[in-house]
Amino acid sequence: YKVDRENYEKYWDDISPFIKFGCLKDEKFKEKIKDYVLFKDLDDKYSTLKEYLETIPEPEVEAEVVEEGKEDEKSSEETEAPKKTVYYVTDLQQQSQYVNMFKEQNINAVILNHNIDQAFISQLEQGDLKVSFKRIDAGLNDTMKDDADEETLKKETEELSEIFKKALGKDKLEVKVEKLKNDSVSSMLTLSEETRRMQDMMKMYSAGGMGMDMFGDSETLVLNSSNKLVQYILNNKEAENVDMFCKQLYDLAVLANHPLKAEEMTEFVNRSNEIMLLLAK
Repeated sequence: YKVDRENYEKYWDDISPFIKFGCLKDEKFKEKIKDYVLFKDLDDKYSTLKEYLETIPEPEVEAEVVEEGKEDEKSSEETEAPKKTVYYVTDLQQQSQYVNMFKEQNINAVILNHNIDQAFISQLEQGDLKVSFKRIDAGLNDTMKDDADEETLKKETEELSEIFKKALGKDKLEVKVEKLKNDSVSSMLTLSEETRRMQDMMKMYSAGGMGMDMFGDSETLVLNSSNKLVQYILNNKEAENVDMFCKQLYDLAVLANHPLKAEEMTEFVNRSNEIMLLLAK
């Protein structure tokens, strides 16, 4: 690393799983090697975690209101510095929609596509560096959103939530409307980092046969109010093909997040053919 970093980076992808495994198994090894662990970003550049964190702006700290008479008490307490968030990608192809949105807003992310990475980043989060890792599709960054009236978004969320729940037959589905800068994005799914890690852990250990179904509809369907198709659904609730459009938008959001089940993929293909037949008339 110190003598020939270029060559070290060249072989990093091949040796990284073994180094990370060593860090998880041996505390002494982790202390010796932790400053030489590399992360590859969306621009195919390699950096250590410390180097990468230096490129991330300091998170904003919200001013806390202190009750009168408790100023001295508050000042004596240690104020913990907010953690910097490192976004990561596990599958560049599957998560390409999210990757493109990040690149449009000049937001970077690291690539963590090995099975050992989830355990490794959990270990890093417990270390000295104030850092938290969040998958690229865990939520929407504020820089991706346009300014919008909160009351309007709330009203649209209520109306579209009712339409989509009815069309999809998912009463517990959480629907949220946001005004995104990219109006070509119609829909996307988000899932909190905590829930995703729990699901991944249960998959790894099988959890007595329990799967993702035990979490119910834990994902959030985000609809873009800037998109013309979303606006069409909102303004033509009783139109003949609205249910079909809702199902298609939902499946497209799922496909950008994870693979569809076999029967869901069959329905998606049949519905896509039906939509093309409508366009051909």
